[in-house]
Amino acid sequence: MTAALIGRALRSRRAGADKLAWNNPATQTGATFTLTSPALSQGQPIPKRNTAAGENISPPLRWPAPPAGTTELVLIIEDPDAPTRRPFVHCAARISPRIDELPEGALAANATYPGVTIARRGMRGKGYTGPRPIPGHGRHTYAFQLFALDSSKDLPATGSPATLVHAMAGHVIGRARLTGTYELP
Repeated sequence: MTAALIGRALRSRRAGADKLAWNNPATQTGATFTLTSPALSQGQPIPKRNTAAGENISPPLRWPAPPAGTTELVLIIEDPDAPTRRPFVHCAARISPRIDELPEGALAANATYPGVTIARRGMRGKGYTGPRPIPGHGRHTYAFQLFALDSSKDLPATGSPATLVHAMAGHVIGRARLTGTYELP
């Protein structure tokens, strides 16, 4: 059976946007700020170079100063359209609040960008892995979610993205989101 046939067979199976870190009760806050990228616009396709079908490098990201009292930022990139129980995590990282942008490629597993600690992502990998939905599965949405925390003392140095989100409970004082899409034929 080809990958496209499998993708079409699984087309109705999706983790769901309700399971994104953004919608987890641990991350709820009324304060929002803006997350942008010179490589993509809100709701638009992610450039091929930033996907696994291209060069598989993380896109550049920018944001204004986070809310006052921020001691750490946490970036989680998820695909809620993955045909799995939970959204697939494409990257998780802890970021110094003194940083207001990441250049292209800063989230690679072997990157040593100052003020950024790459955390574990889905499938026990580390670092950014670009979009690569199953051919024929349809368009996938990718949520770039940035959370501002008032304390990072309970954040695990290692562990799963779910563990990271759980540890953020009660500490999220602001959040920003950018959404891109990607689809393989």
